[in-house]
Amino acid sequence: MEVYNIGEARTQLTKLVEMALSGKEIIIGKRNKPLVRLSPVKKSKQAKRKGGYLKGKIHIAPDFDEPFKEIEDLFYGRSS
Repeated sequence: MEVYNIGEARTQLTKLVEMALSGKEIIIGKRNKPLVRLSPVKKSKQAKRKGGYLKGKIHIAPDFDEPFKEIEDLFYGRSS
């Protein structure tokens, strides 16, 4: 295990990322004391979302976007 100090890692970040991607363990530390490990992100096994799977299962009322008079009156300070 080789420890790269923060300043060294800052100047060689691209190289260290490439090394981590190739499988080498990269440790970044301060004053040669390990602090963090640089490792590749694992790919998600989650399936991609497919559109339209709720088609026919959701009902939206025809007056869905009609304003509520009571709420407008409260918002504009009008009394009913």
